[in-house]
Amino acid sequence: MTQPLAPRPAGVVTAIRGSVVDVRFDGPLPPIYSILRTGAEPPIVIEVLAQRDAHHVRGIALTPTQGLTRGLAVEDTGGPLKAPVGRSILSRMFDVFGNTIDGGPPLTDVEWRSVHRAPPSLAQRATTSEVFETGIKVIDVLMPLERGGKAGLFGGAGVGKTVLLTEMIHNMVGQHEGVSIFCGIGERCREGGELHHDMKAAGVLDSMLMMFGQMNEPPGARFRVGHAALTMAEYFRDDQHRDVLLLIDNIFRFIQAGMEVSGLLGQIPSRLGYQPTMGTELSGLEERIANTDAGAITSIQAVYVPADDFTDPAAVHTFSHLSASIVLSRKRASEGLYPAIDPLQSISKMATPGIVGARHYALAQEIRRTLAQYADLKDIIAMLGLEQLSPDDRKVVGRARRLERFLTQPFFTTEAFTGLKGKLVSLADALDGCEAILRDDFETVAESALYMIGSIAEAKAVPRAKDPEATGREAAHAP
Repeated sequence: MTQPLAPRPAGVVTAIRGSVVDVRFDGPLPPIYSILRTGAEPPIVIEVLAQRDAHHVRGIALTPTQGLTRGLAVEDTGGPLKAPVGRSILSRMFDVFGNTIDGGPPLTDVEWRSVHRAPPSLAQRATTSEVFETGIKVIDVLMPLERGGKAGLFGGAGVGKTVLLTEMIHNMVGQHEGVSIFCGIGERCREGGELHHDMKAAGVLDSMLMMFGQMNEPPGARFRVGHAALTMAEYFRDDQHRDVLLLIDNIFRFIQAGMEVSGLLGQIPSRLGYQPTMGTELSGLEERIANTDAGAITSIQAVYVPADDFTDPAAVHTFSHLSASIVLSRKRASEGLYPAIDPLQSISKMATPGIVGARHYALAQEIRRTLAQYADLKDIIAMLGLEQLSPDDRKVVGRARRLERFLTQPFFTTEAFTGLKGKLVSLADALDGCEAILRDDFETVAESALYMIGSIAEAKAVPRAKDPEATGREAAHAP
């Protein structure tokens, strides 16, 4: 016969300062990260973050504190914040407490796990670096992602960031048979609704789930939603042995929520007003994203850079965790070159001969060199025309413009809008196409024949006679 559990001591609210709540306990104090509840339905949820003295704890409210008054009784739940895990969580949308917010049926057959988990030990981590193929030419060739790594996605509104994330989810399901998890930190409510609708229309909802800590929620909820999403990702990696693609939008808002929590708790701020524990908090989240013997969590994170200052502490701490940086360009989007990735500003630590191979590395360097030379020549072409360039420079311009168009790609998730069938291009086909263009095999093929195609074989059906004057006119009117 099991012993009955001792009743947990009840506390009393003694002070309220915005989202910060002090609670007095006459018995043993609840541990750090314990969840306290008070008030009627829906209850006000408080997470303990400090033990002030022998009888008082200080916590941050994860829900709005309207109606909370001094003297209210507080219940200690006896455990930390937990997230549901299990096969039935797929295709669902959650809040930070693990409640479904998509209007669907209640969850069944799930296990609840603490969101506070240690990163995998060094002994569990895989020691080899593998490339994570996305099926998107420009990413796989110039800025390959790392399986179990973290990539930063830099882009403003309207340049195709969400479309790129959506396509990666689609390709993850079709190519890697993995699970995709979208975590919205400080997300606008309309963006969550639109993403759910788009995923359902694209037919990939069955192998993904979404979790949101919306912009209007208290900082405590926004601060914990990333940990809850990672707990779900770790279940699929460690228990189901599946690869997971974790999309976080926006990692800066996680740091921002931590800054608000730190300020509310009365901690002395560090440089530029950031919390003194920012490095530790970000590392605690990022280090859980790893490649282990069981599987891998590959993360793509949208990163906002405050005032475009890359020396800002938030940007510096985030960059130290990233293995690849993908920069989206508004100028390329305006030219119709989608995906609108700037190949000269985007980088990857995986693009080394020892990882991608000597051929891939040499081709990537040659592509960058050609595009950089074309960027330097654009001003001369605009002022004097292509005819004033040397024959070698004219060849460089032709190669660069064909490379730019070949690196565009129709997406599966935009078929309904563009009327173009989506293409999934293997790395081998993408490299062969770039190599053929650099060899001038397509010097006599119209640039338009290389635009929005998959493999290079699709362009061979549209040849034309060599016409230097026409090429000059095209380059002279180049954006």
